[in-house]
Amino acid sequence: MLKIPGKAQSRPELLLLLSILSGILMLPVLDHADYRRVILGVWTFVPIILLTLRLSRIKRYVHSSVALMFTAVGFTLASALFPNRALVATKWVVLTAFFALTIGGLFSYLRCSRAITDAHLYTAASIYLLIGILWFAVYSAIDAVKPDSIVLVKTARTTRESELLYFSLVTLSTIGYGDIVPMNNEVRMLAALEGITGVLYVAITVALLIGKYMRQDGSG
Repeated sequence: MLKIPGKAQSRPELLLLLSILSGILMLPVLDHADYRRVILGVWTFVPIILLTLRLSRIKRYVHSSVALMFTAVGFTLASALFPNRALVATKWVVLTAFFALTIGGLFSYLRCSRAITDAHLYTAASIYLLIGILWFAVYSAIDAVKPDSIVLVKTARTTRESELLYFSLVTLSTIGYGDIVPMNNEVRMLAALEGITGVLYVAITVALLIGKYMRQDGSG
């Protein structure tokens, strides 16, 4: 059987990680009410498509990931053409389900792997960023229904989506600058859970990867 070289085998995972990173970095640049918003919409779905292709390699995730992807595309287009709170909130709820599914699928792949390669390290980094994006989708769904749930303490020239993504990432990493504040108990509890999840994910994943690497090194 022809073996795929390690570097070539890890390219899809590296491409996925880079697409997630580029989406995060380009959101504040492209999130404006002109042609850049269209570019952002296309750019945003690149990692979603790559995630769907990645999950299609795991049989039990194929149908659900494809169904959620197309549903998300449908509600994104509908909310752009007919903007109202119900459609926007539904779009973010569907994206929340999609990101939760992808995180579960990728972590299952990571946990069940027998050897550690570059692909697994890229996947672990992608999962961490996806956890932040998952909570960003949750905050966005809440914000569509209750716009005053999360407020910016200091004035900044940023869009609402950029604010929520920034809030999610600094909460995940437990930095917590305090410039964006959750105002009701539900969102406060969600933010606390995100911080706990970020810490636990790093601890569990590092222990998992080190354990597999030591077994792999010992059997070599």
